Amino acid sequence: MARMLNVIEPSRPPIRRDVDRRITFAGLTTAAAMLGLAAAAAAHSFATGQGAWLPLHLALAGAAGTAVASVMPFFTTALARVGPARPLPRIVAIALVAGGALAVAGGVPGGVPPLSVAGGVAFLTGLLLTSANAFLPLRSSLGLGLRTVPVAYGAALGCVLLGATLATTMVAGWEPVISDWAALKPAHAWLNVFGFISVVIAATLIHLAPTVAGARIRPRRSGSTALIGLALGAPIIALGFASGSDVVARVGACLELLGACALVVHGAGVQRDRGRWTTDAAWHRFAGMSLLAAPAWFLVAVVIATWPILRSGAAPSSWSIVGLAAPLVIGWIAQVLVGSWTQLVPAIGPGDQAVHARQRRRLGQAASPRLVAWNGGVTLVVVGEAIGTVALSAVGAAAIALALVVALGLLVASIALDPRQRIRRPEHT
Repeated sequence: MARMLNVIEPSRPPIRRDVDRRITFAGLTTAAAMLGLAAAAAAHSFATGQGAWLPLHLALAGAAGTAVASVMPFFTTALARVGPARPLPRIVAIALVAGGALAVAGGVPGGVPPLSVAGGVAFLTGLLLTSANAFLPLRSSLGLGLRTVPVAYGAALGCVLLGATLATTMVAGWEPVISDWAALKPAHAWLNVFGFISVVIAATLIHLAPTVAGARIRPRRSGSTALIGLALGAPIIALGFASGSDVVARVGACLELLGACALVVHGAGVQRDRGRWTTDAAWHRFAGMSLLAAPAWFLVAVVIATWPILRSGAAPSSWSIVGLAAPLVIGWIAQVLVGSWTQLVPAIGPGDQAVHARQRRRLGQAASPRLVAWNGGVTLVVVGEAIGTVALSAVGAAAIALALVVALGLLVASIALDPRQRIRRPEHT
């Protein structure tokens, strides 16, 4: 009977991911360009004394949001071992998220509410389409892979849809939101930055960090604890701010701290199990150490963000971006983005083995000095802000800027194909 079934039932066709890889690659390079715009906006804001909203928006909604729209559907289908979403919806989702973020960046500082609202609607539409691209293909899943990862992705998308809706209705002038914005602004920040971006990054690290380290991808208690704590902590804190409940906000803060601590433990456990690479040592070092250092900075950011809540409850004064930007945006989010593209570009980008080898060599150049400049710069900024020494923070900011410029330059150099090298289509998996 078994032989008869084998004859009657055709084998599953191979899953073609080459197009999906190229789309993910293009999305990551778009996110890198957004990060470059954020850096330029930060330099302009520093020189002119303007606020930090624009560079933060470009880094968070622009760079991080575009990266999420690019890689989330790629990872969910790869983990479940199912075919990817169709190319057109993937491309449209990335374009809507990136274009919506740019429209909001132009509308809010320029005082053009219709442009801001249109950008917000486009951003939300892109996220809804990203959700469909990530989860609809899983209907044919065989139940393989890390089940907690897509659940965490779904929770993160729920957070950002609510948080981005709050911001969009605010710029649209909806009175109930405007009148209560003092309480809703912290809720919006926690939902978007901690509930969306940070949960997506944490869930991605659960399987990406072992891949980078050469360790076996397996369920770890620390990973599950991290995702549960982070997926619950941020929305509960947001609920506490929105409802004015000190108890609810403090419960959420404790869960957030638990999740951040568990993520650091997960990273340390992955490093203990890491493999011993015999080639491309600098490339492995930069990607691996970036993804190891980033959760430590996330823990620092969570401590800074939750301490006022644990002390004062859900008061509007318990939320401030002051002191958070360096560990949260640079040490955590941007460092994971740079480390991820360092790992993924040679794996999913166009080209044959020779091209990918060249990409690994270029992306691994000056690995140790860049790691020191990036993380040392974040340290100097954090310490300088803590003790009120502007000169120390300025030195740290300069080191970060240099490391970022070099990282972007190496990315451009790695994807600028040598004219003598012939590109071959990657093999199907």
